[in-house]
Amino acid sequence: MKRNYRDICLRVRPNHDKTAAMQQVVDILWDDLRLAGVSWVGFYLPSPPDELTLGPMRNKPACSPIKLHGACGRCYLEKKAIIVRDVAELGQDYIACDPKDRSEVVVPLLDHNDNCWAVLDLDSHEYDAFDLNDVTGLIMVLEKANLTFPPKE
Repeated sequence: MKRNYRDICLRVRPNHDKTAAMQQVVDILWDDLRLAGVSWVGFYLPSPPDELTLGPMRNKPACSPIKLHGACGRCYLEKKAIIVRDVAELGQDYIACDPKDRSEVVVPLLDHNDNCWAVLDLDSHEYDAFDLNDVTGLIMVLEKANLTFPPKE
């Protein structure tokens, strides 16, 4: 499903308060994408020694804390976006917060030094709901909100 992230970006306002910026992003994404196949949207932040803890999110509670073996953990550790077309393919590595979820996309948030300081996670009850257009669009939204920066080459 093609989603219009350019229109979403028009509603995002840069904010230097990270928590407020994350909440703004989840609210806008939820309002614009919940009827476009998205069942949940939220952020996970690192929590020592080897977990991620739920940050701002929309729709329903989610698992927290989570270990680094799932899609969010891999995205955090590898510092690159992950598209999961079918969560069943992850096997035991899948962290099932909602048994109805069938696919997800996770995008890292990078600081100026290419360190990952959080991840943005979107879930869907549909198989193969996300693609590279979503990754590109979500990064555009995160950059507009001052939550991530392009990786250094």
